[in-house]
Amino acid sequence: MSIPLTRLGGGAFNHSPSNDAEVEYDRLRDLARAEAAKRNSCFDRAHQAYERGDGAEAKELSNEGKRHAAKMDEYNKQASEYIFRENNAVGRVADDTIDLHGQFVEEAEDILEQRIRYAQQHGQTHLHVIVGKGNHSVDHVQKLKPRVEQVCRELGLQYATEENSGRIYVNLQGGEAVMPPLPHQPPAHHGGYESRPHGGQQQHHGGQPSHHQQQHHHQQQQEQPDEIERFVSKLVRKLGDCCVVM
Repeated sequence: MSIPLTRLGGGAFNHSPSNDAEVEYDRLRDLARAEAAKRNSCFDRAHQAYERGDGAEAKELSNEGKRHAAKMDEYNKQASEYIFRENNAVGRVADDTIDLHGQFVEEAEDILEQRIRYAQQHGQTHLHVIVGKGNHSVDHVQKLKPRVEQVCRELGLQYATEENSGRIYVNLQGGEAVMPPLPHQPPAHHGGYESRPHGGQQQHHGGQPSHHQQQHHHQQQQEQPDEIERFVSKLVRKLGDCCVVM
């Protein structure tokens, strides 16, 4: 499958990255892009060899293309793990939040499914998913948000777009996606709550829209930092091959 790899750079981070972090992330994606180009070249030449009746060369080129494809997947896997650790380090996001900035679409899908299962197993009632606003995507079109919504529907979970359109609130208990009242807090950075509502109701999905805010909401059972660290370490070891680009 041909993969349209694009450079993300600083747009892949939910914070102001160090120059070294941005360089490393781009280096890994660039290596993956280079392997994709080599793979495509091998497959094209393999097809040409087959067309002229040279089956031996066609097979050799095809196998070489597969080797480049495996290297491409490995570099993308390393980039996905790297950016996940950067954006979801303890203290960088809240315990009930996962940041998918910098992930390709299928990478984000795998990560989200594992995070949802982990959260449910540990008694969390909800999850905030940072998907970004698509500012760094081709034509500024959000690509992660539709896939996150699809995952929620497939898992039977209701969700709502937050006031910050780059975030999605997911009810992990199967009920209506109604967010609890916001605690008093200073203005948030990327992915945080906005301090002012836009004057309209939040957009709810997966069920009938809510016409009033619940007065009481079960508080999430907070995870300890060491549990989050264990989840991050476990998740990055399990990330599989990825192929569709954000």
